[in-house]
Amino acid sequence: MKRHSIQLGLACALGLAALQLVHAGPLVVIVAAQSNAPKISVEQASAIFMGSAKSFPNGEKAVPVDQSMGSPAFAEFYSVAAGRTEAQVKAYWSRMVFTGKGSPPQDGGDAAAVKKLVAANPNLVGYVDASLVDASVKVLTEIK
Repeated sequence: MKRHSIQLGLACALGLAALQLVHAGPLVVIVAAQSNAPKISVEQASAIFMGSAKSFPNGEKAVPVDQSMGSPAFAEFYSVAAGRTEAQVKAYWSRMVFTGKGSPPQDGGDAAAVKKLVAANPNLVGYVDASLVDASVKVLTEIK
């Protein structure tokens, strides 16, 4: 019995360590380096990703790109920015699509893929781990 508890404890510790490696730092909302988008609040980022805002505060078009549903970053972004679980986000977009009121953000894949897409198009906005930020993108806000 004691051996089983130790093995379970080790498995849990390894699992948590692996999650920390996948997502090491704070999430940041990014746009292409050449974008004229201004800094935004977490609430404004939420409005863009939940479909209630179609542009940045300066009037430029904002097209959100999500990381894949099921990723730690997706869960954290929507939990912190929108106060919703993955299941709630999925249900929200199901209703919006069914009623013809909107379409969910494009699934951009993993963080590296999202950064690459965003860096190539000044209208796209995404979120990635802050450690991935380089000269190809600029940060609009940090998700805390």
